[in-house]
Amino acid sequence: VRHRSFLSKGFTLVELLIVVVVLGILAGIVLPAFNSSTDDAKSSAAQQNLAAIRSAVDLYKVQHSDTFPGYPVGGGTPTDTLFVDQLSKVTKKDGTSAALGTAGYPFGPYLKTGIPANPFNNLSTIQIIADGAAMPTSGDDSHGWVYKPQTGELKCDSSATTSDGKAIYGM
Repeated sequence: VRHRSFLSKGFTLVELLIVVVVLGILAGIVLPAFNSSTDDAKSSAAQQNLAAIRSAVDLYKVQHSDTFPGYPVGGGTPTDTLFVDQLSKVTKKDGTSAALGTAGYPFGPYLKTGIPANPFNNLSTIQIIADGAAMPTSGDDSHGWVYKPQTGELKCDSSATTSDGKAIYGM
């Protein structure tokens, strides 16, 4: 019977296979826990971003004669570009926007760093829902956010669900 001496180095193939199998089992146990915590963090970030944008929309409305952001001066069809400009630049009471520091523009900016990204798809784009049209019933991940200027309703455009099964779009 041959015995390995104290000076022999290395591992046998069986020893290596056992280590690989044990590491595989540990990874199978640990990775789902990390996945769940990542989804929970994204959900929490989405809720915080929604709260920040919704607060900005509400403050804009209060300071601009009960008009939600997105509408052009004098009325008309709201656009995503106007929405972003009116929340991230300084504005006049009529909704005209200008660069930060422009004299005669006393309001804003409401979001200092622009529209935050949706943590589920990393998009910060806005899908504008036309006046009179219904809000979509679910998210499709095509934009960061879905916004209806007529009502001020804002949702996270995501088809994902929380760890307890609730639709992110419904937050």
